[in-house]
Amino acid sequence: MIYRKHYASPLGTLSIACHNDRLVMCDWKHRKARTQLDKRILNALNDRFVNELHPLIEECKIQLEDYFNGKLTVFSLPYTLIGTEFQKKIWQKLLDIPYGRSMSYLELSQAIHQPEAIRAVATANGANALSIIVPCHRVIGSDGKLTGYAGGLPTKKRLLEIEGINFQPQQTRMFDNSPF
Repeated sequence: MIYRKHYASPLGTLSIACHNDRLVMCDWKHRKARTQLDKRILNALNDRFVNELHPLIEECKIQLEDYFNGKLTVFSLPYTLIGTEFQKKIWQKLLDIPYGRSMSYLELSQAIHQPEAIRAVATANGANALSIIVPCHRVIGSDGKLTGYAGGLPTKKRLLEIEGINFQPQQTRMFDNSPF
């Protein structure tokens, strides 16, 4: 069974799901690609969603509350990334973006040594099923502008503000001396 419950966060409703004691989803309930993302998870796990509480979902809610209240900067939840190898590679790189920092899609594509793959990187970023926990909200346009986010741009802006990120164009670089 894939346990799933909804959580009314301060920024909108999240759909949180776990399977085999590992988080597989923490995503915006009303996103445009909700059905597509749900199908991807169901097919990969060859299981079904049940609307039941699980201790890991409760722990996820607690950590999210701490994050929203500025008390948590790194999540410590067991999870499974469900997607293509390319998507997983992008999501792993997102985990390298520290709390309170941002990165452009171009920098992200350069970090995986595929600077020509900006569109594919952006698409993979948008397919992330573990919003906030795998911080896709920390990726912004090269010009410093906010671009697409499953929870909506106002939500992305608020998440960045929670982390103290000033996303003005001249201050968007993640690292001064990028190790990538």
